[in-house]
Amino acid sequence: MPWEANSVQTPVQYEEDIWVEEPYTPPVQPIRSAVFSRSGFSRSSDSYGQQQNDSFGQRSFPDGSIGRGRSRGGRGRSEGVTDWRRAEPRESEDDLTIFVVPRKDVGRVIGKGGAKIRDFEEQSGARIRVMRDDEPGAGDDPYESKVQLRGSMEAREKAKQIIEEFINPAPTDNRNNSAPEPAPFVDWAKLFVDWAKLLADSDRQREERWKALPPIIKNFYKEHEEVRNMSREEVTRFRMENNNIVVTSLDEDDERPVSNPVRTFEHAFSDHPDILDEIYKNKFEKPSPIQSQAWPLLLQGHDLIGIAQTGTGKTLAFLLPAMIHIDRQPVPRSERTGPSCLVLAPTRELAQQIEREAKKYNYRGIKCVCVYGGGSRRDQIQAIKVGVEIVIATPGRLNDLVMNNIIDLNYVTFLILDEADRMLDMGFEPQIKKVLLDIRPDRQTVMTSATWPEGVRRLAKQYMNKPFQVFIGSLDLAAVHTVTQRVLLIDDTEKRDKLLEFVQTMQPDDKVIVFLDKKAMVDHLASDFILAGIECQSIHGDREQCDREQALEDLRTGAVKILIATDVAARGLDIKDITHIYNYDFPRNIEEYVHRVGRTGRAGRSGESITLITRDNWRQARELINILEEAQQEVPDGLYSMAERYDAWKKRRDEEGPRRGDRDRNGWGGGGGGFRRGGGGGFGGGGGRSNNRW
Repeated sequence: MPWEANSVQTPVQYEEDIWVEEPYTPPVQPIRSAVFSRSGFSRSSDSYGQQQNDSFGQRSFPDGSIGRGRSRGGRGRSEGVTDWRRAEPRESEDDLTIFVVPRKDVGRVIGKGGAKIRDFEEQSGARIRVMRDDEPGAGDDPYESKVQLRGSMEAREKAKQIIEEFINPAPTDNRNNSAPEPAPFVDWAKLFVDWAKLLADSDRQREERWKALPPIIKNFYKEHEEVRNMSREEVTRFRMENNNIVVTSLDEDDERPVSNPVRTFEHAFSDHPDILDEIYKNKFEKPSPIQSQAWPLLLQGHDLIGIAQTGTGKTLAFLLPAMIHIDRQPVPRSERTGPSCLVLAPTRELAQQIEREAKKYNYRGIKCVCVYGGGSRRDQIQAIKVGVEIVIATPGRLNDLVMNNIIDLNYVTFLILDEADRMLDMGFEPQIKKVLLDIRPDRQTVMTSATWPEGVRRLAKQYMNKPFQVFIGSLDLAAVHTVTQRVLLIDDTEKRDKLLEFVQTMQPDDKVIVFLDKKAMVDHLASDFILAGIECQSIHGDREQCDREQALEDLRTGAVKILIATDVAARGLDIKDITHIYNYDFPRNIEEYVHRVGRTGRAGRSGESITLITRDNWRQARELINILEEAQQEVPDGLYSMAERYDAWKKRRDEEGPRRGDRDRNGWGGGGGGFRRGGGGGFGGGGGRSNNRW
């Protein structure tokens, strides 16, 4: 309502921009007040009836104080210096204090959305504002900012103190409000650590942890009479004829006799007719080389390291002894609180492949579950709680379930590390060691690998108990000999045309896996094929698990004949009717080449691999030649020339030492001359990119 002289009322500000008027009771004596603005303008009030609003939007109230606001039709927002809710006057807002704070602390003082500065205002009762750099009087010091404080003297001092304490907090005292005493000096160089005692204590604690568990029965082997009667010459001849089987012990001083190999399934499982029945159902003719030697050793309870190429029957070599081991333990299966057998695998695909293989053999109702990242965690947990004897897992998901007390590893007595070299390459060594510490040390352990690198040797020496090593073939890297390997030397721009030529000549019964290096290229090539009317599937690490499983199922059932993949499909993928492997991109290391090629020619079948080689692959040429020669495959003359040029360039680089610009650019010149076309010739010349194809 308008302000009128005959209606003396008091404005009280309760909400933003709202005037609330209440009847006013005059005081006994008038109060005279004066406010001096910075501009020097002043006004005074000594009567109850002064009500005129001046041009500055100020208003004098009957008690002599002055309110200032934006007028809105007779009502305005009160920014008066009198707190009408408390009915007591305070200092004018024009009472000003300016002080300096470091510019780096301005953001902290203001806070997120001004929250901190509002807290300071509520604590102090003053109004606080940080001056902008372009304001008059803000100063030009790049390291300081000015802060304005308005309000009573007491409020301004309190606000200044709060801000200064916030910017420069006092050191934290201890509970006794005294400085903490410095830690006593310790001469670590002279401190003696009794490592022998610590190790002994650790061994004693480990023994106490596991001594309450029941003993393990490991030996279930009864040597067949025909096997026992084999002469030394017969054993040697059999091993030589079956891919040169070599059996040694990791312990050089080990004098234990090595069991003779078995030549038939009856030799190994004559006392286990249920196992024989399952083998006959799957229509196997005879044991593979690694099975012939591994089964006698594993059924006797020995730890075993199996080194063999892909597709040689390693999975069945450890699965059947594991099932017998599970069933023959003294504690009934119904009383065990967790699985008895654990299989660790590096990838989901390999874990699922092992699960499929295990489910083919229905021995005494033994159940298995596969747990891996990307699958339904709820379904996996539910299967475990129902009760399983075999857990097949990837290291990450297994540790997740163990740490959450979903899987109890106390009853695991048979452990398999499948494709151990691959798990170490993928960085799973910490997870593997964690699992090994959670399993009783007197377990039976099996480790399989396609290679025998230093990391696998170290793991075997540390966590296995006098293992036997069974090598199939040479320790040198070699591809499966049932695969015909073709190498095509082409330009990078010709790759797609070559692949399309191959696809157009595929026969109705052909199946091919096309390997590429990059996930994006897999998607791109698969899209091109589909747009061209060529049915295919694709698989790589970024695809959803359900899509990956569907892609493999489509290839397995023949719904599609072409699978485009990264190296995620290079190991553990067991589709027996793969006829071709197409290396669109050469892998980064020769080991992956061997595993790719091993996806075909499995279980005694023949297959073919086609590999495209470009100038960028010259550093792998020598290793590829060794693989081809070992398998007695044809080696193109251009591949020999490529390897010779790379060897010459590498020798020259080593002799000259590093120079500016002298870097291996995967075939892009030897350095010093940039990317000048034709400047260096071939692979690593004087510094330019050559038009010469090879």
